[in-house]
Amino acid sequence: MITKHLHWFLIALLCAVTSCKTTQQIPQQPTGKEAKREFRGAWIQTAFQGEYKDMTPAQMRKDFVRKLNYLQKCGINAIVFQVRPEADAFYKSDIEPWSRFYTGQQGLAPAGNFDVMAFLIEECHKRNMEFHAWLNPYRASTAGNTRFADSHIYNKHPEWFVTYNKQILFDPGLPESRQFICRVVRDIVSRYDVDAIHMDDYFYPYPAAGMPFPDDKSFRKYGLNKGYTAAQRGDWRRENVNTLIREIKRTILLAKPWVRFGISPFGIYRNKKSTPDGSGSDTNGLQNYDDLYADVTRWVKEGWIDYNIPQIYWEIRHSAADYITLIKWWDKNANGGHLYIGQDVARTMKAGQLTRKMRYERALPHVSGNCFWPANEILWNNQGVADSLKRNYHRYPALIPAYTHMHNRAPQEVRKLKTEWTAQGYLLRWQAEQSKTNPELASYFVIYRFEDKEPVNLSDPSKIVAITRETGYLLPYDNGKRKYRYVVTAVDRFHNENQGKSKKVKL
Repeated sequence: MITKHLHWFLIALLCAVTSCKTTQQIPQQPTGKEAKREFRGAWIQTAFQGEYKDMTPAQMRKDFVRKLNYLQKCGINAIVFQVRPEADAFYKSDIEPWSRFYTGQQGLAPAGNFDVMAFLIEECHKRNMEFHAWLNPYRASTAGNTRFADSHIYNKHPEWFVTYNKQILFDPGLPESRQFICRVVRDIVSRYDVDAIHMDDYFYPYPAAGMPFPDDKSFRKYGLNKGYTAAQRGDWRRENVNTLIREIKRTILLAKPWVRFGISPFGIYRNKKSTPDGSGSDTNGLQNYDDLYADVTRWVKEGWIDYNIPQIYWEIRHSAADYITLIKWWDKNANGGHLYIGQDVARTMKAGQLTRKMRYERALPHVSGNCFWPANEILWNNQGVADSLKRNYHRYPALIPAYTHMHNRAPQEVRKLKTEWTAQGYLLRWQAEQSKTNPELASYFVIYRFEDKEPVNLSDPSKIVAITRETGYLLPYDNGKRKYRYVVTAVDRFHNENQGKSKKVKL
């Protein structure tokens, strides 16, 4: 339910989504060596993962707590978890069946109907990590061998689907496909406290040589009727995906306007040789625009997505797709949106390029974070990647960049900041108005500590001692020998931070 004071906000955002173009503010990248604002995500995939079906709910809870604790120590502040790999669910749904990757058989409920997504959202938020629900929009079967549960939408509407290269997919040209996908998004956003809906690079499928995509029927019914010629089928396909993206954003806004929508597209938008004006990147590979019919830069320009994480998985000096060439191209074409870089951990570590990659992307003006593929490589500490993140690149905490194009006013300052002795020890306490249905209020708090005579500089992440959703912080008391100044700021769901309240404390 949207409260009255958010009504103006929803109207403004809906107008932006339905207008021809929006103007977005460029996320500000902090100056200095250490970034206080940085998206630090990690993808946890569920497709083709066999571990879940062999776990009891108790084992799964324990394992996820271990993983989240470890990732938090590595500085990760956002988890991108695959909740819908094959038009199925890693959460309790009345629309789609339980995933075979979860229980071993599609439609088979886990013990006690254990809801993985609900559990992970709660655990992520305890650690002040964001939870992004990752959905594959069109895919219903990864290799055509999925045994659909009786409740799967394929059994009710097989006419909505096509088979291509052994995959079973929603036909993107059908309005019914888009409506169903939006229904799934609406269900998730309405019932779960997710921070974002996330989709990766699977729009129209990766092309197979000599195998045309079988959408003749939908093109005749919808493409030709809209005036597209046979030579313009690519334009029609792009418009189908454009329409889906626009409708998903609108669906999210109508349900919970503070929930973001992000895409992690394939790393090449277009090759220079494919663009008449030479505006593409100096690369030679598969293309979002021409092969997957994903016009990603337009989605950013129009405000249909809130962040973009191109999967730049190649190495520096790769012959077909050089990492440096690509991050510079995406930075140049950020179009005022939130731009993060998708990093392939295994390839990066094998090439010994973590340091160079992190330094290059942090030097660019419009890049403000990374997402690491997959989280398991960090959990395995592949060639010391976790150690490097903890010691070097993520040694201080980071706030996620503020989504000022959605809302740009900081929440009210905390009240009644004081210290008191409790059974737990010496506590710094405060009060703040909070509500799960009002994203403009305080969502979490940042606690800074400065020496007694030290200037207060909230841009310095080394001064952050805690980021918490609680309204108290246990102080490290040491017989009251030294004076410190503590500053507590409040941050809303859009990551806008106020100037905070301060208090001198003897510890």
